[in-house]
Amino acid sequence: MPKRKEKDQFRVGAEEDRGKENHIEKKGVRKQDEDQEELHKLEEMREHLIRGLEIHGTGRKVLKAMLKVPRHIFVPEYAKKGAYIDTPLNIGFGQTISAPHMVAIMCDLLELSEGLKVLEIGAGSGYHAAVMGELVGRKGHVYTVERIEPLVNFARENLKKAGYENVTVLLEDGSVGYSSYSPYDRIVVTCAAPDIPEPLLEQLKPGGIMVIPVGEYVQELIRIKKDSEGNIHKEKRGGVIFVPLIGKYGF
Repeated sequence: MPKRKEKDQFRVGAEEDRGKENHIEKKGVRKQDEDQEELHKLEEMREHLIRGLEIHGTGRKVLKAMLKVPRHIFVPEYAKKGAYIDTPLNIGFGQTISAPHMVAIMCDLLELSEGLKVLEIGAGSGYHAAVMGELVGRKGHVYTVERIEPLVNFARENLKKAGYENVTVLLEDGSVGYSSYSPYDRIVVTCAAPDIPEPLLEQLKPGGIMVIPVGEYVQELIRIKKDSEGNIHKEKRGGVIFVPLIGKYGF
């Protein structure tokens, strides 16, 4: 009798273990389904956002690139619900991720194409750099400079999650540019400078384009073209609002 009782207890215990395993397995499957559903919703929201950017006259190439970049990966957890709303979002440390329409406008003005070398001042969360990484492709490269170390780490993590290997995030004073990899085909500044920093003009390749917001209380987006002889041509492209450029050539 005792042996039968032990067998019965063993059988009951085994059934309980199988029940727990089944419960855990079902829970895992349910979680996968929920994650897949959330991902599908985010993709739908991204498509809706990108379609909305067409009213700004954004080029098809830029729209196609932005459609590939999962913006929700580049925002803090608390801001994920607003990832596909066309608005700037707080990413901490007094910094923001630019509104998608502004990223689209700046990318359009830069005339980015396969194989170009780009310098970005103000990495933030890495989103703008990721979009440019799509546009310059594997043969191109984006070097993005950030002065706030936690944001450097945040941007690196986000870019790694999203799978971008052609973007390098650097911890430096971006107002002086980054001469080690200069000259650059394109330079973009995602914070407003009091004036156009001279080092950035020097690091721009002849035939290159730079886009930078300039001003303190009233800011203007400026597109700069350097001709083959090194002459600088400036063009105003409308009022904007950006966080200030901090550093030797900033505020």
